[in-house]
Amino acid sequence: MAVEGGMKCVKILHYVFLLAFCTISQGATPGSMLPVVIIAVGAFLFLVAIVGCCGACKENYCLMITFVIFLSLIVLVEVAAAIAAYVFRDKVMSEFNKDFRQQMKNYPKQNQTAFILDKMQKNFRCCGAANYTDWETMSIEPKGRVPDSCCVNVTQGCGINFNVKEIHTEGCVEKIGVWLRSNVLVVAAAALGIAFVEVLGIIFACCLVKSIQSGYEVM
Repeated sequence: MAVEGGMKCVKILHYVFLLAFCTISQGATPGSMLPVVIIAVGAFLFLVAIVGCCGACKENYCLMITFVIFLSLIVLVEVAAAIAAYVFRDKVMSEFNKDFRQQMKNYPKQNQTAFILDKMQKNFRCCGAANYTDWETMSIEPKGRVPDSCCVNVTQGCGINFNVKEIHTEGCVEKIGVWLRSNVLVVAAAALGIAFVEVLGIIFACCLVKSIQSGYEVM
């Protein structure tokens, strides 16, 4: 049984979609803050793409239906996550503030924690959660210092006996919040673009499913 006429074009477009989908699913990087989660999600999306590819190649009704169901669930989860992020945006920032302060307490004990906080403070040119004085209550030695990543010009030991003019005094929570708000339109546009591509994938897959089903009925 072969997919005839216009369905061949749909099949080609379906393969193009799967190629783009595979590329998106492999965008995870092990060096990110949540490597295990991101890699797991990427692997799942890649698996869904493989199912869609096999279903289209073999013109297998069950595989194509499975692909449509999984892809539809992915779109629904993305929409639900976007709505939840908007509704609970203040709660998210509150939890981020709490978590940031907790990680500051762990700064002297955990190298990974120190690496992440230092990277944040360097990239966002900030110091502490609310401001640089937050570090005064933390048990980093010598007492009264700030991490070197708070310095305007980062050098070894620059956070010891620092001059306020030589460090970033603004807190990271507010700075990161401002950055997120200023980039929310870009993130929303990217999310809409990905969702549009996924919806196209569902449409192409449904067309192929209908064509395959028609072929079974003819037989």
